[in-house]
Amino acid sequence: MTAASELTDHTGYWMRMVSNAVSQEFARKVSGEDVTVAEWSFMRALYEVEPTPPSVLAERMGMTKGAISKLAERLVAKGLVERTENQRDKRAHSLSLTKEGRAKIPVLASLADKNDAEFFGVLTKEEHKTLDRILRLLAERRELKSTPVD
Repeated sequence: MTAASELTDHTGYWMRMVSNAVSQEFARKVSGEDVTVAEWSFMRALYEVEPTPPSVLAERMGMTKGAISKLAERLVAKGLVERTENQRDKRAHSLSLTKEGRAKIPVLASLADKNDAEFFGVLTKEEHKTLDRILRLLAERRELKSTPVD
């Protein structure tokens, strides 16, 4: 019988364990504000660059136009995002946060900050900086650009 490494021998195993725990708790927190993690990511990406065409948002977030359209539909239905028709090209439109959507951003950002503090507060400041630096370095070297939404 060929030897097989243990699950716990893999860095990816530990990263996924922590990532799942952080993500699931954050999803629980934002659900209290009637949004999903994907919707929060979409709204936050829109926050400082509105109005924005969906294609620009898709590129910025590293998502497909179809995924952006689905998120936009859900957020329009919730009254958090609005579409504005392009006056020169009636087929084109831009997306913006509504007044209600804009007001949710600081609330949701505070929940994200709280979630980070709860999970990573067990690390020293230096350990946290090191972890952050290594994860950013991995993302950069692997050219990871897609916004994690699930």
